[in-house]
Amino acid sequence: MTRSEAFQLLTSYLQTPNLIKHSLAVEAIMRSLANYFKQDQNLWGLVGLLHDIDYEITKDAPEEHSLKGAEILKNLGFSEEVCEAIKTHNEIHNLAPQSLMAKALFVSDPLSGLIVAATLVLPSKKIIDLTPENILHRIHEKSFAKSVRRDHIEKCEEYLNLPLVDLIKISLLAMQGINQELGL
Repeated sequence: MTRSEAFQLLTSYLQTPNLIKHSLAVEAIMRSLANYFKQDQNLWGLVGLLHDIDYEITKDAPEEHSLKGAEILKNLGFSEEVCEAIKTHNEIHNLAPQSLMAKALFVSDPLSGLIVAATLVLPSKKIIDLTPENILHRIHEKSFAKSVRRDHIEKCEEYLNLPLVDLIKISLLAMQGINQELGL
């Protein structure tokens, strides 16, 4: 599946602009992490882009979120590795991510939200003005963006053998690179 086809698929399931922007942010982070780990950037990008494809159809049944998405993608011929990554990003299922790609998605998903929240409290509200130090400060501020699963982000050292500061730098640069699409 091409990136263009994947985006069309995504927007056939998701209508909410902020969910689409979230998907774009996770896609950018996953592409950058794939580059860092010398993995398939297109595949990892598609996983990031499509990870919440079922969000609107499962919004009233969070226990089905990611399972339906994995089913949709399996029916379209995506590999078991892709489907596993999609399933395991939703912690409600208590499924530990196994592949490097799944682990990267697990930590990237909440970090994208923290980066957006940290951007929106800047006077400029521009992601280009955000620094890794801003994010590091915010990650330890428990009253800030309370719904962000910091414990998932901090799994980067265990799951990816990647220091938190490096994950933040890679992710921030990725999101800054698509600031126009994100509206930040």
